Formats: sequence, structure tokens, C-alpha cells
Amino acid sequence: MSTTADPLAALGALPGVPEAVDSVRKAVDRVYGHRVMRRRSNEITAEAALRGARGSAALSGADWALEEVRRRTDFSIDEESRTVGAALRLTAEAGQLLSIWRQSPLRVLARLHLVAAGGAGVSDELVGRPRLAGEPVDEPLVELPLPGADEVAGRLEGLSELIIAGGSAPALVTAAVVHGELMALRPFGSHNGLVARTAERIVLIGSGLDPKSVCPAEVGHGELGRAAYVAALDGYASGTPEGMAAWITHCGRAVELGARESTAVCEALQRGAA
Repeated sequence: MSTTADPLAALGALPGVPEAVDSVRKAVDRVYGHRVMRRRSNEITAEAALRGARGSAALSGADWALEEVRRRTDFSIDEESRTVGAALRLTAEAGQLLSIWRQSPLRVLARLHLVAAGGAGVSDELVGRPRLAGEPVDEPLVELPLPGADEVAGRLEGLSELIIAGGSAPALVTAAVVHGELMALRPFGSHNGLVARTAERIVLIGSGLDPKSVCPAEVGHGELGRAAYVAALDGYASGTPEGMAAWITHCGRAVELGARESTAVCEALQRGAA
């Protein structure tokens, strides 16, 4: 990251990023301007939450059909069902943590991990706190080099300070950095992907870009696919301007696809087909 007083704002000026920010804003505005949103926004929010959870779970290895997620009631049968259940719990929890995020992001991250890992067969000793030296990380779909516990602690503190300080960076940039940093660090022993994507959601909602949470980036990340996700994460982890810009624009595309998904839901409701 840049060493300027506002490093997130500096990332917002990278080549291609201003255009991505503008494109995201237009996509979000289209959803919020839809006539169905004025009358049935709660339904759109609920559907976006379900679809977002499905997309996030897919990237963590549980790629279920939407209708299977919708109809299932028992999420304790096997590893895939526990992953889907964790994604659904996190989506429901995100809206409850908005007021805490700007004051204590590390507390929110600990809570998110507790919600994700609770009941998932993870030892209570490993839940709700960053990993210690020598503790393993179960995140098989991400193969980036794993930072040591001391580096994790320092970078988490730095990320927390940036969030608390605020700044002029666009919401997309902040959300992408939070997401990317958590994936690069994998601070918890498990469920880091689910937590990182939920944190991205919290930033997008809390920033005012998507206050009703109807533009689920998780849908877009899932639609773009694991290969593109991992490649973009590699760019973030490289720390180069080009790699950072590629990750931010990738996250922007994911938000746009989430907005498109909710626009389609609006159209279906308008036709009386959903």
C-alpha cells in the first residue's frame, strides 16, 4: 500500500480504478432507481442476502443451487452444508454489526468468525480470535503464502487504524482492501473467505454505497469464478500498483454483477413471476 497520509485514497487514483468506481456507482443507482425498490425493498434485501450467501459459500467449496439453499433447513449434515449454513449466518449477522465496525473493526471480525465457526466442529479455543504462532489454517481453496502470526497481528492493527480514521477513499476501494487484506492474512484458523466477503459487505453497506444491501458482491465473486478470484487475489498480494488495481476492479465487477442480479429480481417481481 501507499505510505501517504491516506493510502486508501491513493489506491483510488490507480489506473482503471476511478472508472471502476464510476461504473459501480451507476450500477447501484440503477437498482435503487427501480420502481420495485420503492415498494418492496425489504423483499429485494432478503433475496440479495440469500443469493449473496450462496455465492460466498460456492467460493468456499460448497457450490449449491440457489433453490437447494432456499429449501434446506438442516445445515449440519456434512462439510458443505456447514459451509452454506455459516454463509447464511454471516449474512444475517452483518447488518447487526454496522454501528460497531467504524469504532472497533477487530471486534467485528472476531464476532464474524465466532458466528461462522460456531457449531462447525471448530475447537472453541480457536474461535473468535486471530491465530497464534504454529496454529494451522484450514483454507484449502486459497494458496497464497501464509503470513506468520506476528505479521498478521501488525497488519490487522494497521487495517483497523485505517478504518477507524476514515478518509476520502471510495467505498469500493475500502471494501476491496478489507476483503483482500483478510484473504492475504487469513487471520483465523478457518472460514477466512466467508469472513472476508462478509466484511466487504459491511463496508459497502456502512459506507452508504449500498445501504439496503441489495448489491451482493458475493454473487458477483461467485459468478466470476474461483480461478478469476484467485488470480485477482494474487495481484492484491503482490502489492504492485497493477496488481492492486486489478483486484479493486475485480471487486468492482463483482458488485456490478450483484447489482445486476437484484435488478433481475426486481424485474421478476414486477412481472409477478417471483
